[in-house]
Amino acid sequence: MTTEHHEFQAEVQQLLDLMIHSLYSNRDIFLRELISNASDALDRVRFAGLTEPALLPEGELAIEIRVDPEKRELSISDNGIGMSRDEVVENLGTLARSGTSKFLATLEKSRNAGENSEVSPELIGQFGVGFYASFMVADRVTVLSRKAGEDKATVWESAGDGRFAVADASRDAPGTTVTLHLEESKEGEEGSDYANEWVLRQIVKRYSDFVAYPIQLHMPGAEEEKSAEPLNSMKAIWTRPDEDVSDDERKEFYKHFSHDWNDPLIHVSTRIEGTFEALALLFIPSVAPFDLYHQEMAHRGIQLYVKRVFIMDECRELMPEYLRFVKGVVDAEDLSLNVSREILQQDAQIRVIRNHLVKKVLEALGKLRSDEADAYRGFWEQFGPVLKEGLLSMDEKRERIYELMLCASTHHESQLSSLDEIVERMDEDQEFIYYLTGSSLDVVRRSPQIEAFRDRGIEVVLFTDPVDELWLQRMPPSYRDKEWKFVGEGEVEFGDEEEKKAAEEAREQDASNFRELLTRLRSALQEDVAEVRLSTRLRSSPVCLVREEGELSPHMAELMRQTGREIPDAKPILELNASHSLLVKLNTLCDSDPKDERLEQYAKLLLGQALLAEGGRLTDPTTFSQQVAELMERAL
Repeated sequence: MTTEHHEFQAEVQQLLDLMIHSLYSNRDIFLRELISNASDALDRVRFAGLTEPALLPEGELAIEIRVDPEKRELSISDNGIGMSRDEVVENLGTLARSGTSKFLATLEKSRNAGENSEVSPELIGQFGVGFYASFMVADRVTVLSRKAGEDKATVWESAGDGRFAVADASRDAPGTTVTLHLEESKEGEEGSDYANEWVLRQIVKRYSDFVAYPIQLHMPGAEEEKSAEPLNSMKAIWTRPDEDVSDDERKEFYKHFSHDWNDPLIHVSTRIEGTFEALALLFIPSVAPFDLYHQEMAHRGIQLYVKRVFIMDECRELMPEYLRFVKGVVDAEDLSLNVSREILQQDAQIRVIRNHLVKKVLEALGKLRSDEADAYRGFWEQFGPVLKEGLLSMDEKRERIYELMLCASTHHESQLSSLDEIVERMDEDQEFIYYLTGSSLDVVRRSPQIEAFRDRGIEVVLFTDPVDELWLQRMPPSYRDKEWKFVGEGEVEFGDEEEKKAAEEAREQDASNFRELLTRLRSALQEDVAEVRLSTRLRSSPVCLVREEGELSPHMAELMRQTGREIPDAKPILELNASHSLLVKLNTLCDSDPKDERLEQYAKLLLGQALLAEGGRLTDPTTFSQQVAELMERAL
C-alpha cells in the first residue's frame, strides 16, 4: 500500500477553521451534508447507468449509516459513483472544489456539442464544502472510496490540521464510505451525542426526510429487518402532480411538517418554470397560531429545500410579513446559496420565487372568497388583520388585498361585506367611502359621529384593527374611483347645493340662538378643546368630539401613547346637537344667567361624555365621577 501525505491548498487551514467554528450555526447539519453528498453520488451512478448499465450496483441504490458507540465511530456509506485516487485528492484536498459542479459543467459541454442528454441527474452539492462540516464533530475523518468501473479503492484521512494522507485500499463494491471518529463529549458541554440512535433518527427526519433514496441505520445488535427500514419517508409529495395526491396525504404531510394538528384550510400547489425551476406546496392554516402577532417571535412556515434536501426551516425571504401565516415547502433546482447552504443570497431567483408565491396565494384566497364564502369569512376572522398589513407596502399587491378585504359596516350588524359590495350599494352621486375607526365594533357602532349618516342611509365602513389606523393614515388610493373619508373629522355636508344652502341657513340661525352658551362653554373648556360649535352630524346624542382634517384619529393617538411615543399636541373640537333637549335646557339656563357656576360643571360633563362615547380616556376620572354623583344627587 502506497501512502502519500499532502497539505491542503494554500490558506485552506484558515478557511477550514472558519468552516468548523464560524460558518455553520447548527452542528447537526454535518449529517445533512454527508447524506447530500451520498445522494449526489447515487444520482450520478444512476445517470451514468443510462448509457453504461454495467456501472449500476447489483442491489438497490441506498445510503447506510453505521454506528459503533464503543469506538465512537459514525460512518455514512453509499453505493454510488465513487471516486478515483486523483478525484479523492482533487475533491477532498481542495476546499470549495466541487466534483458535482465539475460534472455539471461537463454535462453542459456535452449538451452544447449536440450530444443526447435529455435526462439530467438531481445534483445537490454545488460548492464542495459540506464535507468539511464533519470536522465540527469529529477529531479525525476517513474516506474510503472506489470508483464505479474500477477495481482499486482509495482511503483518505485527515484530522483537519492542515494535512491529509492518501493510500491505496480495497472495497468490496464501488461507492464511498465516510467514517467520523467522533469527539469525546466534555463534561458539562452542551451538544448532541452523534453515536446515539435517537439523535441520528431525529436529524435524518428533520433534514433528509425527502431524499429520494432509502437511508438505513445499522446499530450494533439491532435486528437486520429493523436496520433495513428507511429512516426517511422519501415522500416528497410536492414533486407529484396535484391530482395524484389525495387530500388525506396532504393533510398528513401538513401536520407532519407544521406541527399543527388542525386540518389546513386550503393548499396551493405550483411550479415555476423558465430559466430555473422550483416547486412549491403551500398551505393556509384554518386556525391562527398563538404567536401570529409577535412578528419577531413568530415562526415562519416556509421550509426551503434544494433538490429535496432540507436547507432552511424559516425562509423569511420567500414570503412577505403580511403572509407570514402561510406554511409550506419550496423546492428549488439550482437556487443560489452561499457556502454554508444556510443563508440565501439576495438574487433575482429569490425575487421571482417570492413574487410567484405571493401571486398564487392571493389568487387562491380570491377563489376561496368566490367559491366558499363561509370558509373565507372564517379565514378573515383568523388572518384578516395580518393580511391588511400588506396595504402598508407600496407595490401593486395592494389592489389585490383591497379586493380580498371584508369589512364591518353600519348596514349589517353581523355580516361582513367586501369593498365591492359596499361600493355597489352606494348612490351613484356619492363621492366617498366613509369610514370610522375605533377600539372595538361596539364602540364604533354606537358612535355619535355616524348618526347623521345612519339617518340618511349612508353606509359607513367600520375599522377596529390597529393596522387599519396605519394604512388609512397613509392616504390610501381610491377604490373604484371612490376616495376614503374619515367621518370623525371636519364638517359634514350632505345633499345637493339647495339642501346644503338650507342646512347652512339653519345652522346660522341656531348659532345665533346658542351664541351665549357657545361662548360660555368655550371659556370653560379652553384648555381642553380647540373649538365648541354646533354639529351637522349629530341626531340623537347631545355631543361628540371631532378632529380637524389631517389630524390623528382618537384611536391612533391612543395607540401611539401605548407605545410610548409622543403625539402631536392637537385639541379636539366639541360639537353640540342644537336639537337635543339637554342642550335646549342648557341654553335656557345660560340665557337666564350667563354667569351661573353650574355651566362650567356641565361643560366638563359634556366633554367627559363625548370622550367616553368615542372610547377615549378621561383625563381626570375622579373629578368626573364626583360631578356625576353631584348631578344625580341634585336631580333626586
